[in-house]
Amino acid sequence: MKVRITRLDPSLPLPARETAGAAAFDLAAASDLTIAPHTIALIPTGLIIKVPDGYFLGVFARSSTPLKRGLMVANGVGVIDSDYCGPQDEVKIQVLNFTQTPVDVKRGDRLAQGIFLKYAPPHWEEGEPIGPTRGGFGSTG
Repeated sequence: MKVRITRLDPSLPLPARETAGAAAFDLAAASDLTIAPHTIALIPTGLIIKVPDGYFLGVFARSSTPLKRGLMVANGVGVIDSDYCGPQDEVKIQVLNFTQTPVDVKRGDRLAQGIFLKYAPPHWEEGEPIGPTRGGFGSTG
């Protein structure tokens, strides 16, 4: 799949898959910053990515980011839509510092991973509920 990308700083490397079997590519910090304890921060990647129509870019934490850094993707999974690609639409990683101490992020630190996922937009068909009532959350045990 060909994907248009703009580096806001040409010295930044392009995102890359670290191995041939990797489904996702790493997203790295474009600048140094410090994230205060128990706060959310937006980490710039220096990238504008034109997500292909019919896809979205999912931004997930790398498995080592919470364990080694005390950071997690604050909204669980970031969703970058195909129409978020204007000249100011930089992809940023929203992270939460869940530790008691400040966390330093350095330019080039790989904090998240991105993967293009296909989606099907819903076409709602309104009607009566289908099937038997099962109860509320956790009602099956």
